[in-house]
Amino acid sequence: MLSRIAESLYWMARNLERADDSARILDINVLYMLEADEGTTEETQWKPLLNILDADDAYRQRYEDGAISVQRVIQFLTQDKSNPSCIHSSLRLARENARVVRDRISGEMWEAINEFWLQVDKHLMAKLQPWRAAEFYAYVHREVALFFGLTQASMMRGEAYGFTVVGSLQERADMTARILDVRYHLLLPDVSLVGSPLDYYQWGALLKSLSGFDAYRRRYHEGIRPIDVVEFVVLNPDFPRSLAYCVESMGRALERIGLAPATAVASGLQALRLHLADTTPQAILDQGLHEYLDQFLILMARLTQALQADYFEAHLGDAQ
Repeated sequence: MLSRIAESLYWMARNLERADDSARILDINVLYMLEADEGTTEETQWKPLLNILDADDAYRQRYEDGAISVQRVIQFLTQDKSNPSCIHSSLRLARENARVVRDRISGEMWEAINEFWLQVDKHLMAKLQPWRAAEFYAYVHREVALFFGLTQASMMRGEAYGFTVVGSLQERADMTARILDVRYHLLLPDVSLVGSPLDYYQWGALLKSLSGFDAYRRRYHEGIRPIDVVEFVVLNPDFPRSLAYCVESMGRALERIGLAPATAVASGLQALRLHLADTTPQAILDQGLHEYLDQFLILMARLTQALQADYFEAHLGDAQ
């Protein structure tokens, strides 16, 4: 497989996953906005989303006064063309990469992503209003799920499928770590709030943004506790958005591609596995959840660099 084809498959899936994950946290925040305490300011509620999506600097460049409002953040993270990571930009890049690899994906996959992009582009010609945002984000969830469902049902299990899966899971793991890191600091249990409806609702919102609320409740029967959330989101091998699940599934996908042991990619994958192995939720909290997740994100960035060097830039070396 040509390196440029592998790279397009990887970024097709990664940008689709990024659009879906962004829609998830925006959707939860829109719902929380309707039920938030009257004393909660817009900045308190919406600034964390900029942190999660690493968009603080870009936001300040776009709005020199730095004021944070629901309308500004929704527009910036959803449709502002000055933000290369907004949902609109991510879907455009996903569709363009899919066009490059049309002969490597199924016809159903191409039709789904092309129609999805055309509808989103048409819908976002006008400014998205907060009271219509939830409906739009739900549409994004459905269409991304449709595309990945068609991927599972219609794509040959070979190198092309492997690069598609790696792109999706890598973005998912990165976003899960960011969401947990930022949300945990906001939700650090105030002794006076532990067990209160507000405490339960806020931790529940975190789990809902990862589509894990119902699965969590079925597994844990003592209410929502920070230590259980850490175990579920970081170490649970069966939860499809946990860090452990994503890393192991990436490993299987890379083996399908033909992962050689003496490569930077193999070393990067092993470093992630070791980071997640032989630890407990309590050990993670004792070490510091932020420090633990920050190290995970550093290792994930190194894996991205290794993929670029070992697979995607190979054609540049040949040309030289």
